[in-house]
Amino acid sequence: MRSVLAILVGRLKYCAWLDRRRVIAYGAILLACEIATFLFLIAGTHGWIVPLDKPLTTDFASFYAAGSLADAGTPALAYDQAAHYAAEQQTTAPGIQYQFFFYPPVFIMLCALLARLPYLVAFVAFEAAGLLLYLFAVRGILGERGLGPKGWRLEGWKFVIPFLAFPAVFWTLGLGQNALLTAALLGFATLLVDRRPVLSGILFGLLCYKPHLGLLIPVALAAGRRWPAFAAASASAALLVLASIGGFGWDTWQAYFAAAGDSHSTYEFGRINLAGMISPFAALRVLGLGVAPAYVVQALATLAAMALVAYVWWRDMSIELRGAALAAATLIAVPVILLYDLMLAAISAAWLVRAARATGYLPWEKAALVTVFAVPLLALSLGQGWHVPVAPLAALLLLGLVIRRAAAPYASSQIWISSPTTRTG
Repeated sequence: MRSVLAILVGRLKYCAWLDRRRVIAYGAILLACEIATFLFLIAGTHGWIVPLDKPLTTDFASFYAAGSLADAGTPALAYDQAAHYAAEQQTTAPGIQYQFFFYPPVFIMLCALLARLPYLVAFVAFEAAGLLLYLFAVRGILGERGLGPKGWRLEGWKFVIPFLAFPAVFWTLGLGQNALLTAALLGFATLLVDRRPVLSGILFGLLCYKPHLGLLIPVALAAGRRWPAFAAASASAALLVLASIGGFGWDTWQAYFAAAGDSHSTYEFGRINLAGMISPFAALRVLGLGVAPAYVVQALATLAAMALVAYVWWRDMSIELRGAALAAATLIAVPVILLYDLMLAAISAAWLVRAARATGYLPWEKAALVTVFAVPLLALSLGQGWHVPVAPLAALLLLGLVIRRAAAPYASSQIWISSPTTRTG
Protein backbone atom coordinates (compact mmCIF):
# COMPACT_ATOMS: atom_id res chain seq x y z
CA MET A 1 0.00 0.00 0.00
CA ARG A 2 2.79 2.38 0.91
CA SER A 3 4.63 1.68 -2.35
CA VAL A 4 1.45 2.33 -4.37
CA LEU A 5 0.98 5.63 -2.56
CA ALA A 6 4.62 6.55 -3.19
CA ILE A 7 4.22 5.81 -6.91
CA LEU A 8 1.03 7.90 -7.05
CA VAL A 9 2.72 10.81 -5.26
CA GLY A 10 5.69 10.56 -7.60
CA ARG A 11 3.47 10.62 -10.67
CA LEU A 12 1.62 13.67 -9.39
CA LYS A 13 4.78 15.43 -8.23
CA TYR A 14 6.37 15.55 -11.66
CA CYS A 15 3.49 14.56 -14.00
CA ALA A 16 6.04 13.39 -16.57
CA TRP A 17 3.24 11.49 -18.30
CA LEU A 18 1.37 14.77 -18.91
CA ASP A 19 3.36 15.78 -21.96
CA ARG A 20 2.41 18.23 -24.70
CA ARG A 21 0.64 15.59 -26.79
CA ARG A 22 -1.54 14.41 -23.92
CA VAL A 23 -2.33 17.96 -22.79
CA ILE A 24 -3.62 18.76 -26.27
CA ALA A 25 -5.56 15.48 -26.51
CA TYR A 26 -7.19 15.82 -23.07
CA GLY A 27 -7.97 19.46 -23.82
CA ALA A 28 -9.69 18.47 -27.07
CA ILE A 29 -11.78 15.82 -25.30
CA LEU A 30 -12.82 18.26 -22.58
CA LEU A 31 -13.58 20.89 -25.20
CA ALA A 32 -15.90 18.51 -27.05
CA CYS A 33 -17.72 17.67 -23.80
CA GLU A 34 -18.02 21.35 -22.90
CA ILE A 35 -19.42 22.28 -26.31
CA ALA A 36 -22.03 19.53 -26.07
CA THR A 37 -22.99 20.61 -22.54
CA PHE A 38 -23.03 24.25 -23.59
CA LEU A 39 -25.42 23.55 -26.45
CA PHE A 40 -27.65 21.55 -24.11
CA LEU A 41 -27.75 24.43 -21.63
CA ILE A 42 -28.57 26.90 -24.39
CA ALA A 43 -31.49 24.73 -25.43
CA GLY A 44 -32.66 24.47 -21.81
CA THR A 45 -32.30 28.21 -21.24
CA HIS A 46 -34.58 28.93 -24.19
CA GLY A 47 -37.17 26.36 -23.11
CA TRP A 48 -36.53 24.05 -26.04
CA ILE A 49 -36.22 20.98 -23.78
CA VAL A 50 -38.83 21.59 -21.06
CA PRO A 51 -41.06 24.62 -20.50
CA LEU A 52 -39.62 27.24 -18.14
CA ASP A 53 -41.45 28.64 -15.13
CA LYS A 54 -40.00 32.08 -15.88
CA PRO A 55 -37.70 33.47 -18.56
CA LEU A 56 -33.96 33.37 -18.02
CA THR A 57 -31.39 35.91 -19.08
CA THR A 58 -27.67 36.67 -19.03
CA ASP A 59 -25.39 39.50 -17.92
CA PHE A 60 -25.23 40.68 -21.51
CA ALA A 61 -28.83 41.89 -21.16
CA SER A 62 -27.46 44.43 -18.68
CA PHE A 63 -24.91 45.68 -21.21
CA TYR A 64 -27.42 45.84 -24.04
CA ALA A 65 -30.00 47.64 -21.89
CA ALA A 66 -27.43 50.25 -20.85
CA GLY A 67 -26.52 50.76 -24.50
CA SER A 68 -30.19 51.07 -25.48
CA LEU A 69 -30.72 53.77 -22.85
CA ALA A 70 -27.66 55.62 -24.16
CA ASP A 71 -28.90 55.37 -27.74
CA ALA A 72 -32.24 56.80 -26.57
CA GLY A 73 -30.42 59.84 -25.19
CA THR A 74 -30.70 58.87 -21.51
CA PRO A 75 -27.36 57.21 -20.61
CA ALA A 76 -27.59 58.24 -16.94
CA LEU A 77 -30.63 55.96 -16.57
CA ALA A 78 -28.29 52.97 -16.88
CA TYR A 79 -27.58 53.62 -13.18
CA ASP A 80 -31.26 53.93 -12.26
CA GLN A 81 -32.17 50.34 -11.40
CA ALA A 82 -35.86 50.76 -12.17
CA ALA A 83 -35.25 52.27 -15.60
CA HIS A 84 -32.42 49.87 -16.33
CA TYR A 85 -34.51 46.85 -15.32
CA ALA A 86 -37.33 48.03 -17.58
CA ALA A 87 -34.85 48.26 -20.45
CA GLU A 88 -33.56 44.75 -19.68
CA GLN A 89 -37.08 43.34 -19.81
CA GLN A 90 -37.81 45.17 -23.03
CA THR A 91 -34.62 43.69 -24.44
CA THR A 92 -35.36 40.10 -23.39
CA ALA A 93 -38.65 39.21 -21.66
CA PRO A 94 -40.82 40.44 -18.78
CA GLY A 95 -40.08 38.93 -15.38
CA ILE A 96 -36.39 38.17 -15.85
CA GLN A 97 -34.02 38.41 -12.90
CA TYR A 98 -32.42 41.85 -12.69
CA GLN A 99 -28.79 42.08 -13.80
CA PHE A 100 -26.85 44.89 -12.10
CA PHE A 101 -24.84 47.46 -14.04
CA PHE A 102 -21.93 49.13 -12.22
CA TYR A 103 -19.61 49.84 -15.15
CA PRO A 104 -18.34 53.38 -15.78
CA PRO A 105 -19.70 55.42 -18.72
CA VAL A 106 -16.59 54.46 -20.69
CA PHE A 107 -18.10 50.99 -21.09
CA ILE A 108 -21.47 52.43 -22.09
CA MET A 109 -19.79 53.74 -25.26
CA LEU A 110 -19.19 50.15 -26.35
CA CYS A 111 -22.63 49.06 -25.13
CA ALA A 112 -24.25 51.82 -27.20
CA LEU A 113 -22.57 50.49 -30.34
CA LEU A 114 -23.67 46.94 -29.58
CA ALA A 115 -27.25 48.05 -28.88
CA ARG A 116 -27.57 49.25 -32.47
CA LEU A 117 -27.49 45.61 -33.55
CA PRO A 118 -30.26 43.05 -32.93
CA TYR A 119 -29.83 41.55 -29.47
CA LEU A 120 -28.67 38.05 -30.44
CA VAL A 121 -26.41 39.40 -33.19
CA ALA A 122 -24.79 41.78 -30.69
CA PHE A 123 -24.40 38.98 -28.13
CA VAL A 124 -22.70 36.61 -30.57
CA ALA A 125 -20.52 39.33 -32.11
CA PHE A 126 -19.30 40.58 -28.71
CA GLU A 127 -18.45 37.14 -27.36
CA ALA A 128 -16.92 35.90 -30.62
CA ALA A 129 -14.66 38.97 -30.84
CA GLY A 130 -13.58 38.54 -27.22
CA LEU A 131 -12.88 34.85 -27.75
CA LEU A 132 -10.75 35.44 -30.83
CA LEU A 133 -8.74 38.18 -29.14
CA TYR A 134 -8.18 35.94 -26.11
CA LEU A 135 -6.95 33.05 -28.26
CA PHE A 136 -4.58 35.33 -30.20
CA ALA A 137 -3.24 36.70 -26.91
CA VAL A 138 -2.63 33.20 -25.53
CA ARG A 139 -0.97 32.13 -28.77
CA GLY A 140 1.30 35.16 -28.60
CA ILE A 141 2.23 34.50 -24.97
CA LEU A 142 3.01 30.85 -25.66
CA GLY A 143 5.15 31.87 -28.63
CA GLU A 144 3.10 29.73 -31.01
CA ARG A 145 2.89 30.66 -34.65
CA GLY A 146 -0.21 30.18 -36.76
CA LEU A 147 1.02 31.82 -39.96
CA GLY A 148 3.65 30.52 -42.29
CA PRO A 149 4.91 31.40 -45.77
CA LYS A 150 2.06 29.39 -47.26
CA GLY A 151 -0.68 30.81 -45.06
CA TRP A 152 -2.53 29.44 -42.05
CA ARG A 153 -1.15 26.41 -40.29
CA LEU A 154 -2.96 24.46 -37.59
CA GLU A 155 0.26 23.32 -35.94
CA GLY A 156 0.79 26.64 -34.20
CA TRP A 157 -2.70 26.56 -32.72
CA LYS A 158 -2.72 23.08 -31.21
CA PHE A 159 -1.47 24.10 -27.80
CA VAL A 160 -4.11 26.83 -27.61
CA ILE A 161 -6.78 24.09 -27.41
CA PRO A 162 -6.42 23.54 -23.63
CA PHE A 163 -6.81 27.28 -23.07
CA LEU A 164 -9.94 27.24 -25.22
CA ALA A 165 -11.19 24.35 -23.08
CA PHE A 166 -10.54 26.28 -19.85
CA PRO A 167 -13.99 26.07 -18.19
CA ALA A 168 -14.06 29.79 -17.35
CA VAL A 169 -14.28 30.42 -21.10
CA PHE A 170 -17.70 28.79 -21.15
CA TRP A 171 -18.78 30.57 -17.97
CA THR A 172 -17.99 33.82 -19.76
CA LEU A 173 -19.73 32.84 -22.99
CA GLY A 174 -22.79 31.52 -21.19
CA LEU A 175 -23.18 34.62 -19.06
CA GLY A 176 -22.43 37.00 -21.90
CA GLN A 177 -19.70 38.63 -19.85
CA ASN A 178 -16.66 40.66 -20.90
CA ALA A 179 -13.93 38.60 -19.20
CA LEU A 180 -12.56 37.32 -22.52
CA LEU A 181 -11.95 40.89 -23.65
CA THR A 182 -10.37 41.74 -20.29
CA ALA A 183 -8.04 38.75 -20.46
CA ALA A 184 -7.08 39.55 -24.04
CA LEU A 185 -6.24 43.18 -23.24
CA LEU A 186 -4.13 42.24 -20.23
CA GLY A 187 -2.45 39.45 -22.18
CA PHE A 188 -1.51 41.63 -25.14
CA ALA A 189 -0.48 44.54 -22.90
CA THR A 190 1.97 42.42 -20.90
CA LEU A 191 3.22 40.73 -24.07
CA LEU A 192 4.10 44.09 -25.64
CA VAL A 193 5.27 46.03 -22.59
CA ASP A 194 8.99 45.66 -23.36
CA ARG A 195 8.90 45.67 -27.17
CA ARG A 196 6.09 48.18 -27.85
CA PRO A 197 5.65 50.13 -24.60
CA VAL A 198 3.36 52.84 -25.98
CA LEU A 199 0.99 50.34 -27.60
CA SER A 200 1.12 48.28 -24.42
CA GLY A 201 0.19 51.33 -22.37
CA ILE A 202 -2.76 52.09 -24.64
CA LEU A 203 -4.04 48.54 -24.12
CA PHE A 204 -3.59 48.85 -20.37
CA GLY A 205 -5.54 52.10 -20.49
CA LEU A 206 -8.44 50.43 -22.32
CA LEU A 207 -9.01 48.33 -19.21
CA CYS A 208 -10.45 51.42 -17.51
CA TYR A 209 -13.89 50.09 -18.48
CA LYS A 210 -13.35 47.69 -15.57
CA PRO A 211 -11.30 49.94 -13.30
CA HIS A 212 -11.00 47.68 -10.27
CA LEU A 213 -9.13 45.10 -12.35
CA GLY A 214 -6.55 47.75 -13.21
CA LEU A 215 -5.60 48.33 -9.58
CA LEU A 216 -2.13 46.79 -9.92
CA ILE A 217 -1.26 48.10 -13.38
CA PRO A 218 0.18 51.46 -12.21
CA VAL A 219 2.03 49.62 -9.43
CA ALA A 220 3.66 47.31 -11.98
CA LEU A 221 4.54 49.99 -14.52
CA ALA A 222 5.88 52.43 -11.94
CA ALA A 223 7.90 49.79 -10.07
CA GLY A 224 9.27 48.51 -13.37
CA ARG A 225 10.15 52.02 -14.55
CA ARG A 226 8.12 51.49 -17.70
CA TRP A 227 7.40 55.20 -17.99
CA PRO A 228 6.39 55.30 -21.68
CA ALA A 229 3.82 52.56 -21.01
CA PHE A 230 2.69 54.32 -17.83
CA ALA A 231 2.20 57.61 -19.68
CA ALA A 232 0.37 55.94 -22.58
CA ALA A 233 -1.92 54.05 -20.19
CA SER A 234 -2.76 57.24 -18.32
CA ALA A 235 -3.37 59.14 -21.56
CA SER A 236 -5.58 56.49 -23.16
CA ALA A 237 -7.70 56.11 -20.02
CA ALA A 238 -8.02 59.89 -19.70
CA LEU A 239 -9.05 60.24 -23.36
CA LEU A 240 -11.73 57.57 -22.95
CA VAL A 241 -13.09 59.31 -19.87
CA LEU A 242 -13.16 62.66 -21.68
CA ALA A 243 -14.85 61.06 -24.69
CA SER A 244 -17.55 59.58 -22.45
CA ILE A 245 -18.09 62.97 -20.76
CA GLY A 246 -18.37 64.61 -24.17
CA GLY A 247 -20.80 61.99 -25.40
CA PHE A 248 -22.94 61.42 -22.32
CA GLY A 249 -22.39 64.45 -20.09
CA TRP A 250 -21.02 64.84 -16.58
CA ASP A 251 -24.40 63.91 -15.06
CA THR A 252 -23.88 60.34 -16.29
CA TRP A 253 -20.62 60.15 -14.38
CA GLN A 254 -22.34 61.55 -11.31
CA ALA A 255 -24.97 58.82 -11.60
CA TYR A 256 -22.20 56.24 -11.94
CA PHE A 257 -20.40 57.45 -8.81
CA ALA A 258 -23.65 57.34 -6.85
CA ALA A 259 -24.38 53.79 -8.04
CA ALA A 260 -20.80 52.62 -7.44
CA GLY A 261 -20.86 54.06 -3.95
CA ASP A 262 -23.82 51.85 -3.10
CA SER A 263 -22.57 48.76 -4.96
CA HIS A 264 -21.02 47.16 -1.86
CA SER A 265 -24.48 46.11 -0.67
CA THR A 266 -24.85 43.80 -3.68
CA TYR A 267 -22.00 41.51 -2.65
CA GLU A 268 -21.43 41.99 1.07
CA PHE A 269 -24.57 40.09 2.01
CA GLY A 270 -24.93 37.62 -0.84
CA ARG A 271 -27.07 39.44 -3.41
CA ILE A 272 -24.27 38.28 -5.70
CA ASN A 273 -23.48 34.61 -5.05
CA LEU A 274 -20.43 34.58 -2.75
CA ALA A 275 -19.53 31.07 -3.93
CA GLY A 276 -19.02 32.54 -7.39
CA MET A 277 -16.45 35.07 -6.18
CA ILE A 278 -12.68 34.64 -6.08
CA SER A 279 -11.33 37.14 -3.58
CA PRO A 280 -10.12 36.48 0.00
CA PHE A 281 -13.06 38.65 1.13
CA ALA A 282 -15.50 36.22 -0.51
CA ALA A 283 -13.65 33.18 0.85
CA LEU A 284 -14.02 34.40 4.41
CA ARG A 285 -17.66 35.31 3.91
CA VAL A 286 -18.34 31.80 2.54
CA LEU A 287 -16.68 30.43 5.69
CA GLY A 288 -19.03 32.52 7.82
CA LEU A 289 -16.77 35.40 8.84
CA GLY A 290 -18.33 38.83 9.29
CA VAL A 291 -18.06 41.67 6.81
CA ALA A 292 -15.67 43.86 8.83
CA PRO A 293 -13.00 41.21 9.58
CA ALA A 294 -13.29 39.93 6.00
CA TYR A 295 -12.47 43.43 4.77
CA VAL A 296 -9.45 43.60 7.09
CA VAL A 297 -8.05 40.36 5.67
CA GLN A 298 -8.83 41.54 2.13
CA ALA A 299 -6.92 44.78 2.76
CA LEU A 300 -3.90 42.81 3.94
CA ALA A 301 -4.15 40.53 0.89
CA THR A 302 -4.36 43.56 -1.40
CA LEU A 303 -1.23 45.08 0.15
CA ALA A 304 0.60 41.76 -0.17
CA ALA A 305 -0.42 41.46 -3.84
CA MET A 306 0.81 45.00 -4.49
CA ALA A 307 4.11 44.24 -2.78
CA LEU A 308 4.63 41.09 -4.84
CA VAL A 309 3.90 42.82 -8.15
CA ALA A 310 6.10 45.77 -7.21
CA TYR A 311 8.97 43.44 -6.25
CA VAL A 312 8.79 41.31 -9.41
CA TRP A 313 8.62 44.34 -11.70
CA TRP A 314 11.17 46.40 -9.73
CA ARG A 315 13.69 43.51 -9.90
CA ASP A 316 13.08 43.48 -13.66
CA MET A 317 12.44 39.75 -13.68
CA SER A 318 11.60 37.90 -16.88
CA ILE A 319 8.52 38.98 -18.81
CA GLU A 320 7.09 35.54 -18.03
CA LEU A 321 7.19 36.20 -14.29
CA ARG A 322 6.06 39.80 -14.60
CA GLY A 323 3.06 38.86 -16.74
CA ALA A 324 2.12 35.90 -14.55
CA ALA A 325 2.47 37.93 -11.35
CA LEU A 326 0.31 40.83 -12.57
CA ALA A 327 -2.53 38.58 -13.73
CA ALA A 328 -2.47 36.25 -10.71
CA ALA A 329 -2.11 39.01 -8.11
CA THR A 330 -5.09 40.88 -9.56
CA LEU A 331 -7.30 37.92 -8.64
CA ILE A 332 -6.26 38.38 -5.00
CA ALA A 333 -6.08 42.16 -4.78
CA VAL A 334 -9.68 43.02 -5.67
CA PRO A 335 -12.57 42.23 -3.28
CA VAL A 336 -15.21 42.07 -6.03
CA ILE A 337 -14.01 39.60 -8.62
CA LEU A 338 -16.26 36.86 -9.97
CA LEU A 339 -15.89 33.37 -11.36
CA TYR A 340 -15.69 34.43 -15.00
CA ASP A 341 -12.79 36.73 -14.07
CA LEU A 342 -10.75 33.55 -13.65
CA MET A 343 -9.96 34.22 -17.30
CA LEU A 344 -7.05 36.18 -15.84
CA ALA A 345 -5.85 32.88 -14.36
CA ALA A 346 -5.59 31.56 -17.92
CA ILE A 347 -3.31 34.47 -18.84
CA SER A 348 -1.15 33.89 -15.76
CA ALA A 349 -1.00 30.15 -16.50
CA ALA A 350 0.03 30.82 -20.11
CA TRP A 351 2.97 32.88 -18.88
CA LEU A 352 3.95 30.13 -16.42
CA VAL A 353 3.78 27.49 -19.16
CA ARG A 354 6.03 29.64 -21.34
CA ALA A 355 8.52 29.95 -18.47
CA ALA A 356 8.43 26.20 -17.83
CA ARG A 357 9.19 25.44 -21.47
CA ALA A 358 12.56 27.12 -21.02
CA THR A 359 13.50 26.08 -17.49
CA GLY A 360 11.47 22.91 -17.04
CA TYR A 361 8.49 22.38 -14.77
CA LEU A 362 9.07 22.56 -11.04
CA PRO A 363 7.87 19.70 -8.81
CA TRP A 364 4.07 19.81 -8.37
CA GLU A 365 3.76 22.68 -10.85
CA LYS A 366 1.86 20.71 -13.48
CA ALA A 367 -0.48 19.25 -10.86
CA ALA A 368 -1.15 22.73 -9.47
CA LEU A 369 -1.94 24.12 -12.94
CA VAL A 370 -4.35 21.25 -13.59
CA THR A 371 -6.03 22.02 -10.25
CA VAL A 372 -6.45 25.68 -11.18
CA PHE A 373 -7.78 24.58 -14.57
CA ALA A 374 -10.50 22.43 -12.98
CA VAL A 375 -11.69 24.97 -10.41
CA PRO A 376 -14.44 26.65 -12.50
CA LEU A 377 -16.13 23.24 -12.76
CA LEU A 378 -16.26 22.82 -8.98
CA ALA A 379 -16.42 26.28 -7.45
CA LEU A 380 -20.17 26.80 -7.24
CA SER A 381 -21.10 23.28 -6.12
CA LEU A 382 -18.44 23.08 -3.41
CA GLY A 383 -18.85 26.70 -2.39
CA GLN A 384 -22.61 26.52 -1.97
CA GLY A 385 -23.04 22.96 -0.78
CA TRP A 386 -19.90 22.42 1.27
CA HIS A 387 -18.95 26.05 2.04
CA VAL A 388 -15.48 25.43 0.65
CA PRO A 389 -14.11 28.56 -1.08
CA VAL A 390 -12.53 26.68 -3.97
CA ALA A 391 -12.07 29.58 -6.37
CA PRO A 392 -10.16 31.80 -3.89
CA LEU A 393 -7.97 28.85 -2.92
CA ALA A 394 -7.14 28.27 -6.59
CA ALA A 395 -6.21 31.94 -7.00
CA LEU A 396 -3.89 31.65 -4.01
CA LEU A 397 -2.41 28.45 -5.46
CA LEU A 398 -1.69 30.20 -8.74
CA LEU A 399 -0.08 33.10 -6.92
CA GLY A 400 2.00 30.58 -4.98
CA LEU A 401 3.35 29.20 -8.25
CA VAL A 402 4.43 32.72 -9.24
CA ILE A 403 6.10 33.32 -5.87
CA ARG A 404 7.92 30.01 -6.12
CA ARG A 405 9.34 30.87 -9.51
CA ALA A 406 10.18 34.41 -8.41
CA ALA A 407 12.21 32.95 -5.55
CA ALA A 408 14.26 30.75 -7.88
CA PRO A 409 17.93 31.80 -8.30
CA TYR A 410 17.59 32.48 -12.02
CA ALA A 411 14.50 34.69 -11.61
CA SER A 412 16.46 37.81 -10.66
CA SER A 413 18.95 37.60 -13.51
CA GLN A 414 18.77 40.00 -16.43
CA ILE A 415 18.74 37.10 -18.90
CA TRP A 416 15.28 36.77 -20.38
CA ILE A 417 13.80 33.30 -20.37
CA SER A 418 12.59 33.76 -23.92
CA SER A 419 13.87 35.95 -26.74
CA PRO A 420 15.75 39.09 -25.66
CA THR A 421 13.84 42.35 -25.54
CA THR A 422 14.94 45.92 -25.25
CA ARG A 423 13.89 47.57 -22.06
CA THR A 424 12.45 51.05 -22.50
CA GLY A 425 12.20 53.59 -19.73
